[in-house]
Amino acid sequence: MEKPTDPTAVIMNRLQEREREQILILSICKALSEAETKEEFHFVVSDLLKEHLSFEDFIFAFSNEAETAYEIFYQLTAPKTQDNKTYSTADGFFDACANNADTVIFDLKALTERKNNIPDYLHSINTKGFKNGIGICLPYSKGSRNVLFLFFRNTTAFTRESNRIIRGIATQFSITFRNLKMTERYESNLAELIRLKSTPELKKVPVKKEEPQGFYGIVGKSEAMQQVYELIQQVAASYSTVLIFGETGTGKELIASAIHQLSLVSNEKIVRVNCASIPENLIESELFGHEKGAFTGATEVRIGKFEQAHNGTIFLDEIGELPLELQGKLLRVLQEKEIERIGGKNTLKVNVRVIAATNRLLEKEVVEGRFRSDLYYRLNVFPIALPALRDRPEDIELLGNFFLEKHSQKNGKKVKGFSKKVINSMTAYAWPGNVRELENMVERGTLFAKEEMIKEMSFPEIFKTESTISETDFYIKTLQEVEKEHILKVVQKCGGRISGPQGAAVLLDLPGTTLISKMQKLGIKKGHF
Repeated sequence: MEKPTDPTAVIMNRLQEREREQILILSICKALSEAETKEEFHFVVSDLLKEHLSFEDFIFAFSNEAETAYEIFYQLTAPKTQDNKTYSTADGFFDACANNADTVIFDLKALTERKNNIPDYLHSINTKGFKNGIGICLPYSKGSRNVLFLFFRNTTAFTRESNRIIRGIATQFSITFRNLKMTERYESNLAELIRLKSTPELKKVPVKKEEPQGFYGIVGKSEAMQQVYELIQQVAASYSTVLIFGETGTGKELIASAIHQLSLVSNEKIVRVNCASIPENLIESELFGHEKGAFTGATEVRIGKFEQAHNGTIFLDEIGELPLELQGKLLRVLQEKEIERIGGKNTLKVNVRVIAATNRLLEKEVVEGRFRSDLYYRLNVFPIALPALRDRPEDIELLGNFFLEKHSQKNGKKVKGFSKKVINSMTAYAWPGNVRELENMVERGTLFAKEEMIKEMSFPEIFKTESTISETDFYIKTLQEVEKEHILKVVQKCGGRISGPQGAAVLLDLPGTTLISKMQKLGIKKGHF
């Protein structure tokens, strides 16, 4: 079939191709994120990846930070039982990729003819008739350098599209690898614990404590949070500016930390600035620094936050509180990548990844003249909206147990859980202060608890009777939320009865089966009323 010659048709075709690529990348990332064992990882590689990338062999290699040797974590064509053989990172193969941001292409025949320092697995691959290989350095992952190798019989099999797909799923590869290694370590420790329990004389040997669960310190398994995790993974490996917005207490700083940890500059520092906590007359000095004698009290040179974050990440929390005068200067820094200290005569180049956060509706701030529109559009490159706690009720019990364990240990208490009544109350409560309020309530509960279970938890009456919409009108309820709230009130008024003459279905003028179906769709459970 002839290719379209009309420019509009060509552009539309390219856009459709890129859209198909993005859908494929998301589906592969989803499959990788759900892989909990090496067998499931093998299925994703041998079935999904091989179908779309047409490789003959696939190797995932890793090296622990500061070590001079690397291991093969997985090889598609190798036996399931492999020994943990190590290879020198300076073999001209692993290091050639680990130290290169671009895709590295190898001529296997020319490589194996060198013979010196070439790992043995390359010789076996060459004997199979594979002509070319490519190597890609994956994003840094908490103490591990990871490299992906693909091998082909046909030199044209690896296309530009293949390269874009690999780049699109690279961060997820590193995350999945880390999760699988953590699972292996957990299972090993569990087996050792079982062995110790069965051996009386060894029971007192301490067992290494496992890392806490969660996505880089973020606790939550709801669909809303899974979508947030996907956005973090998509943007982390880039240098794009990120704007995180959500109500107070939703965990915006944790999201910023996760992005930094998954970024290409994770080995550099992340500098945090709360724009709301710095006096207005000191903000410019705090951000950009000042020279000695620049103003009264400037007795020495001060290095600003942007300079401190050079080659790393700066997190500007509560960016909506920044004064208008400073907004213009911040815009220049974002555009020109340079700063001027107060009282200084020279401009200083800074290379900083910017992540900003706000609990304000910046579009409204722009309309009302409190926030510059040009700065807003410069910050809003990749927005991430954090759901309020009331929008992910399935995470409330999980978060409650997480904070309960944390504060029980901190306060020397032996509180191990919540009563069913408390869990139901927690799930039904609106949580205007979100996760921060939940943590404070749980900590208070552990302090007052006299048994091993929290059986009572008192909620502020003001939030039960008044609207939870903030003064800035940040949160606007959706029709679905309004419908859910109305149905809950009617069901509660009817004492929990759904059908019958005095049931909620009669008051709502709905068939009983329709109301039950609506309640299931809205996530209304018996415990809510």
